[in-house]
Amino acid sequence: MSTTKTTDAATGGGSGSVRVAPTVNAAPVVHAERPTTDVDPAGLPVRPGEDPWTAEELDEVRTTLADDVVRFSEQLATSNAELHNLLRDGTEGAGRDPADVGSANFERDAEMSLANNAREMLDQSQLALRHIELGVYGTCDNCGQPIGKYRLQAFPRATLCVTCKQREERR
Repeated sequence: MSTTKTTDAATGGGSGSVRVAPTVNAAPVVHAERPTTDVDPAGLPVRPGEDPWTAEELDEVRTTLADDVVRFSEQLATSNAELHNLLRDGTEGAGRDPADVGSANFERDAEMSLANNAREMLDQSQLALRHIELGVYGTCDNCGQPIGKYRLQAFPRATLCVTCKQREERR
């Protein structure tokens, strides 16, 4: 952990005292690129007490993720088309009632949220499939420990173990 110094004078405090704010310099786990080959499911990491992955379990996760990629791609295309229409129509203009403008802005913002969510879920699903291809599926991106087979079966896009996820949510 390192610290960052800021002065109150620089931030408008005026007294010139120095405040120290902690920063975290944890390096993310980097997975070396490996050639895409058939992954041995039993070689994927699992938590202590869990059975190794079977080919059927891994195929089920792959199928779920592939279905998610299709579904989120369709959602993203639909949201982008709707956004295009909303932006094309504009939100302001001569003679438009302020309530109509507010409603259009609300609709645009809601559609943007849907598009961003679909994009993020699509990216996560594609990343999980890539991790399977690389043989690193189930390794926490933060600490490098196993995420846990049961966690991944419940949420196949997980990239953090429970401990790191809890730590992230407390921030």
